[in-house]
This record gives sequence, C-alpha cells and structure tokens, in this order.
Amino acid sequence: MSHTASQQITAVLVGGPDHLPVDRRVQRISAGTDTLKLPHGAGYEHFRHHGESTTLDGAHALVFQWVMHTAIAE
Repeated sequence: MSHTASQQITAVLVGGPDHLPVDRRVQRISAGTDTLKLPHGAGYEHFRHHGESTTLDGAHALVFQWVMHTAIAE
C-alpha cells in the first residue's frame, strides 16, 4: 500500500531534553515524513525516523529518535 502526503500517521518521539512534556512526545504527522522539527522553548528539537516502529494504544506508530537542538534565529 502506498502512502500519500495527506495521510496522517502517529510518531512517537524518543530522547531529547527531559523537560519536553510527555504529551508532546506523540505527534500526528504526514505519512512519508522522516524528519520532524518540533518547536520547543527558544528553539527546535529535531527527530529522525530510522526505520523503527512500535504499537501505541493498539495502533502502529513510527519511532523518531532525537538528533539535535537548534536555536530560533532572530
């Protein structure tokens, strides 16, 4: 089955700062997305999908691992 950009999937965000709230660690994103830039505080937390998946509340979800933090440019 092929995915289109309009289809939404669940992403589970792993790693990164301890102060990233638990409720922000599950995101709905467009199918086919392999990187995620999440605004947080005065910057962005960057996460990348490396092929891992999991089950969350009985549904398939992709695991995105934290890779870096960047500051918001002024």
